[in-house]
Amino acid sequence: MSFDVEPARDLVRITLTGFFTPDDVARFVAARDAAHAQLRCAPNAHATLVDMRAMQIQSQATVEAFQRVLGDPRMASRRLAFVVARSLARLQIKRAAAEREASFFTAIEDAEAWVLAA
Repeated sequence: MSFDVEPARDLVRITLTGFFTPDDVARFVAARDAAHAQLRCAPNAHATLVDMRAMQIQSQATVEAFQRVLGDPRMASRRLAFVVARSLARLQIKRAAAEREASFFTAIEDAEAWVLAA
């Protein structure tokens, strides 16, 4: 898991790989909060691009944990894009993000163009 924050563009880039446990999701939340602290924009005014092409299929408990994370309106992005592989993981993130307005892409360039367009 890695975070790259671009305060000048109000952009948070997240790369997720491998298999997560619910404890890993808790570590993700702490890292996300630290990344958000680097932003200079108002709350919820940033854009987020999540590259999860190398993420494995997750357990139901992990999908539910990410669903709770994504459902927190205090940390919601103005735009949220996921770059996903064509696999079951794509279906899992769509289910986890069902309560959020998000777009899904297979190419990072397309996701970046969309997330920065607004």
